[in-house]
Amino acid sequence: MPIPFLWLEFLALFGLIPLLHTRGLLPFPKIPLLLIFATVCLIYLGRNGFLQKMEFSIFIRKNRHFFRAIAFRAIAVALFSLLAVLFSVPDQLFAFPRSRPILWLAVMILYPLLSAFPQEAIYRAFLFHRYATILRTERARTWASALAFSFLHIVFANWIAVLLTLPAGWIFARTYRKTGSLFLASLEHALYGCIIFTVGLGRYFYNPN
Repeated sequence: MPIPFLWLEFLALFGLIPLLHTRGLLPFPKIPLLLIFATVCLIYLGRNGFLQKMEFSIFIRKNRHFFRAIAFRAIAVALFSLLAVLFSVPDQLFAFPRSRPILWLAVMILYPLLSAFPQEAIYRAFLFHRYATILRTERARTWASALAFSFLHIVFANWIAVLLTLPAGWIFARTYRKTGSLFLASLEHALYGCIIFTVGLGRYFYNPN
């Protein structure tokens, strides 16, 4: 595919669409739109042989050290989030699970499936493979992934969501780059998201529109 077309496609998908949605010019609910986009990306990845196919127990054994690293980073994120809530909005500490435990449990179950995994399919697996021609180095793909992922969060209309997701996006991109595993990138994303919603920062990553 011609390089100029790939650049236009990249800018449209990762720049124009979030901007239009933020401006109210793309009147579709966030989750259905995300799932449709992710489904298209997964079809592309599957047809081009970019999805890992391996026996799960072997995968676990081969990637044990990555699981440990993800666990340590998740603990660090939990501690940072606790401190951030304690110093900025202490009344919100664990407010979600305390006030709405059933809804909180539903989010803990559904967030990994309906948000973390689709986002990783788009912003890691799809972006890394589809745009390798124009993002020629791993460093370029990692930063493009992180910046595009951060920019997506303008749909929540607050700078905190955009700011926090830049380092998170870089970490997820690095995990995907080092492992080639959509599962591991999605797992780390899901852990961070569940921590954020549990501790009390979830209001920056949700709005009803």
